[in-house]
Amino acid sequence: MDRLSPRALNRATLARQLLLDRADLPAITAIERLAGLQAQAPDSSYVGLWSRLRDFQVDELAKPLTAREVVRMTLMRGTVHLVTAADGLALWPTLKPVVERGFLGHYSREVAGLDLAAIAEAGRALLAERPRTRAEIRAALAPRWPDADLPTLGYAVNSLLPLAHVTPRGLWGRTGPAAFALLEDWIGRPITAGISLDDLVLRYLGAFGPATVRDAQVWSGLTRLKEVFERLRPKLVSFTDVEGKELFDLPDAPRPDPETPAPPRFLPEYDNVLLSHADRVRVIPDGRRVPLPPGNGGRQGTLLVDGEFLAVWAITGATLTIESREPLRDRDSIAEEGARLLEFVVPGSAHDIRFGIGG
Repeated sequence: MDRLSPRALNRATLARQLLLDRADLPAITAIERLAGLQAQAPDSSYVGLWSRLRDFQVDELAKPLTAREVVRMTLMRGTVHLVTAADGLALWPTLKPVVERGFLGHYSREVAGLDLAAIAEAGRALLAERPRTRAEIRAALAPRWPDADLPTLGYAVNSLLPLAHVTPRGLWGRTGPAAFALLEDWIGRPITAGISLDDLVLRYLGAFGPATVRDAQVWSGLTRLKEVFERLRPKLVSFTDVEGKELFDLPDAPRPDPETPAPPRFLPEYDNVLLSHADRVRVIPDGRRVPLPPGNGGRQGTLLVDGEFLAVWAITGATLTIESREPLRDRDSIAEEGARLLEFVVPGSAHDIRFGIGG
């Protein structure tokens, strides 16, 4: 088997994540190809798509969100993702155990003695009436379960039922508490039988490969995928990384020359390119932690330089601040890309870009 260096893996992943060259694609097509975008911070997906699509405008995501063609919901790793409506309906049955396991692990003490099935059905009845916030769900369920921990009631409904985060939250620049609707009601179509594990792995490799079994497990939150990879082996090609771990990939997936130039890219909070592998050395060579800041998103994140996470950025007012541990090379290209980012986030303002050392 051929051995792939971290740089070769970097370029392959960047190509599939549309971070080598911006793509001429509709936002919905890109979201499907990327196997979803991490979307805890509602505005982050706009910057994620801006970094990947040529001439991306806010309405290219806001309109399909409003039309319910794409949806924010809890899926991979038990975290909020932006996916197409069709993917949301197909992914939920397969990833439901991941979401439930995360909830039960976090609230194991609080759920002892509770009838979770009854709580879920009561939540379903509430949400069948109209979308509700987590606080509204808790308040409505509290009289029936007066001794239960109130946050647990809300998170039980969020974790045991397929829910969509409803608009206007998720529209660029809109704030307010998250509200939830039953996924099928929001989209207007039934949940499917679920994507097969084979197809899920193939989707993952198309968006993030070449990758190990462990990488796919970290991305999805699922366990015991080794047998899936073994079943798929005749359809895949194999490589090794520099440590000898076996990597799998789709035969025709792009694996660019490792010396392919990688332009600077401003990533939003929680971007999946940084979070979707067990071994992150392909994009984080020094092992630094990925910052996970709170907030509505879209005004801070990480910066890739030559494909590697080397700096963090934040926009305050109309000023973009870029901080790195060491002086960055190719500052002119970074500043040009930063100016474009500022024009997207705060159009029409007098912009300023500052470089600093920190973190």
